[in-house]
Amino acid sequence: MMKPQTEQIFPPLDREAELDRLAAAMRGASGVGLQLLSLIGTQAESMIDMLPQSVRSGLEKATAAALEQSFTAAAASRGRIADGSDWLTRAITVGTGAAGGFGGLPSALAELPVTTTLILRAIQSIADEHGFDPARPEIRAACLRVFAAAGPLDDDDGTDLSFLTMRLTVTGSAIHGLIAKVAPRLAIPLGQKLAAQAVPVIGAAAGAATNYIYTSYYQEVARVQFGLMRLAESTGEDMDVLTAELRVRLKT
Repeated sequence: MMKPQTEQIFPPLDREAELDRLAAAMRGASGVGLQLLSLIGTQAESMIDMLPQSVRSGLEKATAAALEQSFTAAAASRGRIADGSDWLTRAITVGTGAAGGFGGLPSALAELPVTTTLILRAIQSIADEHGFDPARPEIRAACLRVFAAAGPLDDDDGTDLSFLTMRLTVTGSAIHGLIAKVAPRLAIPLGQKLAAQAVPVIGAAAGAATNYIYTSYYQEVARVQFGLMRLAESTGEDMDVLTAELRVRLKT
């Protein structure tokens, strides 16, 4: 079982109350995408079809490239740039999203690794907030695993928690294999993000809204994941057991 490496000391957690709290947080994260769909006037299922075939066919590769850049850049920034608040991160990504959407698809593609880095850095801060050292290989893998969640425009009810039990490890040069497992899952929500930013006329507004929603979503999912990990530390229970109980709560 992983042990936090920071000096933070957390009081024992009330197991049932904490699971209820995490279920509420996951429901909240899963509901944020409705605002974006209302803005662009389409359905999530049809968004990727709005992209040119050349972009659709290269989506997974572009996602993997963005993750590779982000994985290194976000970790390198820790210790040199102080962690920001949730709202500061969201405000910055709103700006990058607007810039990405302003120039249509080419600028949206260029903006992709920048925003991914900002979100990953925020996820690392949330890991630290829960007492887990983001410099440790297994915690770096857990941070990346957050990106394997369904995405803010997915129409499930938040019960797809399979990302929580993905077995990811970072050892030496295994980063490519790690990213290869996450990229196919992240490619769909990032494709939807690109499609929203490429909407004619409202591209900049859609880009800003998209980044706000995506940043908020992954921050909340990170809090669910690391909250569950901290609960596992507190109770001595296996993550698989706690994840199953969280899924039951989301279905009720």
